[in-house]
Amino acid sequence: MSKTIFITGAGSGLGRGTAIGLAQNGHKVIATTELTSQQSDLMKEVQEKNLDIEVFKLDITNERDREKIKEHDFDIFLANAAINEGGPLAEVPLDRFRGLFEVNVFATLETVQLAAAKLVEKGFGKIVFMSSIAGISATPYVGPYTATKHAIEGIAQTLRKELAEFDVQVATINPGPFATGFNDRSAEEKYKWFEKGKNFTRIEDMKKQEESLKDQYDPEDMIRKMVEIIPMEHHPFRTAYPEETEKKMKDSEKENWELEI
Repeated sequence: MSKTIFITGAGSGLGRGTAIGLAQNGHKVIATTELTSQQSDLMKEVQEKNLDIEVFKLDITNERDREKIKEHDFDIFLANAAINEGGPLAEVPLDRFRGLFEVNVFATLETVQLAAAKLVEKGFGKIVFMSSIAGISATPYVGPYTATKHAIEGIAQTLRKELAEFDVQVATINPGPFATGFNDRSAEEKYKWFEKGKNFTRIEDMKKQEESLKDQYDPEDMIRKMVEIIPMEHHPFRTAYPEETEKKMKDSEKENWELEI
């Protein structure tokens, strides 16, 4: 059955690919972008492919932009917009850390609150949080982003219980590392403030961790999985993908229970 799906952060990466894929599968998509330049670029692709996608700018940190959510009717809300930045937690400047929380947690929850109010009024619907493998496991020098996604996991788990009586479902999608450029930009961002010799973290250790970025997955695989899962009425609360990512998340939780210091 065709659904109307509202997506934040659809200007690039997995969000954009998922918006296109859902529309190609016959769903009506409301795809929002952080920037007007992203809006124009996405609209061009939508027109070329003759898809049923409404596109407009919605910076989730902008109160006036967020108000536009109230003007739309939808069955599913995908809270996908996020930013990423790495760096050692013992030294990351707090303004950078707060900046990630402002987008990935506070502004995300503000959009979800607006969506929840609409879906509760409708009497049904679903909210899907774009989480991450970082929502469960932790990787050195990816701490700022990891902290925000751990917060999203707590929000999603709590909301699932609170909205159940209103027949509003809540779920998470937890991708592993996919080659959209999102993780690469994150790795580069910390060098805007990190200074070798001034900071005590060894730059060699951070560079070694960044080598894992060479082995990122093909984003088309994740997009296909999201296009499959998002419209479904029944599926697991958490969708980790690929299977290797799910295993790493489960092993990480088990390891933390058994760790000694």
